[in-house]
Amino acid sequence: MFAAEFEPAETNGRRRSPRAPVSFDASVGQGGLGRTLCKVVDLSIHGARIQSYSGLKRGTTIWLTLPDIGPVAADVMWADDYLAGCQFQQALDREAFEALAGRT
Repeated sequence: MFAAEFEPAETNGRRRSPRAPVSFDASVGQGGLGRTLCKVVDLSIHGARIQSYSGLKRGTTIWLTLPDIGPVAADVMWADDYLAGCQFQQALDREAFEALAGRT
């Protein structure tokens, strides 16, 4: 006979890090096609959800220019019309994340 105690693993959903709801303007560019304005609607050290004025496609790499930080390379993980979830190729440092999360 086999007996074991069961303890469920703690998870925070599929996210690696907590997201902060934000609302600030940024810009997005793709492979030399120019830049367009966008709005960052949530943010973590690993990525962001953005609303853009042009459609983005899953699997593309973009340059997201964040206020006071500058351009950050990000991969579009999902896209639905003008809303997209992006994963940064290099995580933001904690101080930069906290500064952006504190913007009003």
